[in-house]
Amino acid sequence: MKMSLPLHRPLSLRLLCAALVGASLLTACGGGETELDDIGQTAIPKSTPVGLKLEKIGVFETGQYAVSAAEIPAFDPASQRLFVVNALSGSVDVLDLSDPGAPVLVGQIGTDAVLAGSVVNSVAVSKGLVAVAIEAPVKTEPGRMALYRARDLRLLGSVEVGAQPDMVTFTPNGKTVLTANEGEPSDNYQTDPEGSISVIDVKNPARMSVRTADFRAFNGQEALLRSKGVRIYGPRASAAQDLEPEYITVSDDGKTAWVTLQENNALARVDIRAAKVSALLPLGSKDHGQAGNELDVSDTDGRTINIRTWPGVIGMYQPDAMASYKVKGRTYLVTANEGDARAWGEDNDAYWAGDASQGFVEEFRAKHLINRNGWAGRAGDDLPPQLNALAAGGLLNPEVFGYCGAVAGNPGACRDDAQLGRLNISWTMGYRTNPDGSPMLFSSAGLPDPSGNRLMYDRLFSYGARSFSIWSEDGALVWDSGAEIERFLASDDCRLGSARNIPCADFFNSGHNEGNAKDSRSDAKGPEPEGIAVGTIGARTFAFIGLERMGGVLVYDITNPRSPFRVDYLNTRDDWLTDPEDAAAAGQLSAIGDLGPEGLLFVPAKQSPNGKPLLIVGNEVSGTTAILQLNLTF
Repeated sequence: MKMSLPLHRPLSLRLLCAALVGASLLTACGGGETELDDIGQTAIPKSTPVGLKLEKIGVFETGQYAVSAAEIPAFDPASQRLFVVNALSGSVDVLDLSDPGAPVLVGQIGTDAVLAGSVVNSVAVSKGLVAVAIEAPVKTEPGRMALYRARDLRLLGSVEVGAQPDMVTFTPNGKTVLTANEGEPSDNYQTDPEGSISVIDVKNPARMSVRTADFRAFNGQEALLRSKGVRIYGPRASAAQDLEPEYITVSDDGKTAWVTLQENNALARVDIRAAKVSALLPLGSKDHGQAGNELDVSDTDGRTINIRTWPGVIGMYQPDAMASYKVKGRTYLVTANEGDARAWGEDNDAYWAGDASQGFVEEFRAKHLINRNGWAGRAGDDLPPQLNALAAGGLLNPEVFGYCGAVAGNPGACRDDAQLGRLNISWTMGYRTNPDGSPMLFSSAGLPDPSGNRLMYDRLFSYGARSFSIWSEDGALVWDSGAEIERFLASDDCRLGSARNIPCADFFNSGHNEGNAKDSRSDAKGPEPEGIAVGTIGARTFAFIGLERMGGVLVYDITNPRSPFRVDYLNTRDDWLTDPEDAAAAGQLSAIGDLGPEGLLFVPAKQSPNGKPLLIVGNEVSGTTAILQLNLTF
């Protein structure tokens, strides 16, 4: 169908109308209020917006910097109370949100009465009940899930769950609570509990029952899982120990849950009724050598923006937060692809002195990994002893990396700081192996040699995909934002600050704990998409993506899961020159603005205290809870 778009319409509206045409939607584009689908015409609600802009209307400030004083928000519309995880105090702050422009602290939920010395990791609300995920004082020991009444904070009951419950959520009917029990190892890796998902019947809060969806059925299948792309690589770990649940989303019918296994670069699908992990879904990798997947890999190239393809560099999606929505009867999963490395024993001198039993650190700079002289010079500094046990150094395959100067036996200019040298990668992947999975050894001249002492890296695996993605319910990639986020932050269209008057490019890939730090995160995970929320308004569905390092929230229209498009970006950090730590020490943290968005929560208009849709953002670095209003045009 052809459609003529009047040129006098605002650009944003013309772009939106073009996208609507692609999705067979004709609202507000001169085509009437109809949606054309495979079945026929369906009326689109008049409440469907044609534009959306975020506006910060309120904030609650703890005044605490870089101590995770505001992380995960949850809202109870009946009591108009907002519940925010305050990891600093090990509790949940309770805010009165009846006036969204001026949140007021009215109470706190402490958990010592449930588990002495515990801390809170997550909170969720449904039908007047507040579910709290509680981590034991020794994180490798079982945690708890406790239920409270929202209106008076009364403790209704608690149950034991797996080690380190990192996220909690309700099923849509409010009768079941799920916790993602991450089960991280102890810092010295001497204790490594199993990851699991607790399925808790909360119909009677005083007599809750717990079932556990664990990963023990996958023990003994580690080699097969690795061959399919599931990262199982912790020292001495079974599959059940190595798989670490991070975040949960639940289907509309409450029958199925999907769980991110961030470090494992996979998802778990859970049959909620059976309390069973029904499948592991490896997410694969992203080729940064392909057009559309470009990235900036250096933080020391003169503070320049250098977004380009890098053949041989592979991104692992490794999502943190995840949400889901439904289109024509199909569930789609939306992930924020933050990336995360295992790094245990970083502060343990014995580990760096060579005792591999005292930790496990997989992250290493490319320049140190591929030094033609070997990596002995890093011993006692940042050389992981597990890597040192494999060989004496690493080389680059010149057939892959010849473009940046690699030749046989010499990575050449590829390891320069302005090239690949600064990029943080995992040493555990990408080198050539023998049929039995052991490392294939090479001579220092780059020739295959069973008595050699060099690894040959065909690929360099980096953390996260610097994107957000949409997946099918079976874990098949439907759409990925590619290089869009970094390209947008580098563009003239992007503006920072509450007044949207600061060029993003002036502070491209800055860190949330730095001042005047353009390009400082390019060697790591870039802007670092971490939090995500999804909300439907009328016939449109929007994704809200929090950028942990760069800060701010991106808004995308994802109504058509195969062709999302950007709608807005708001970053309320106003001071980009002052070091936030200095500002905090001087009592001027509030002048900096919001830093480090962690948890995002969409509140639809019908539940909102002011009758307008809201987005609530917990900012862990600035310790602020920001209330953003969605200003819609129709």
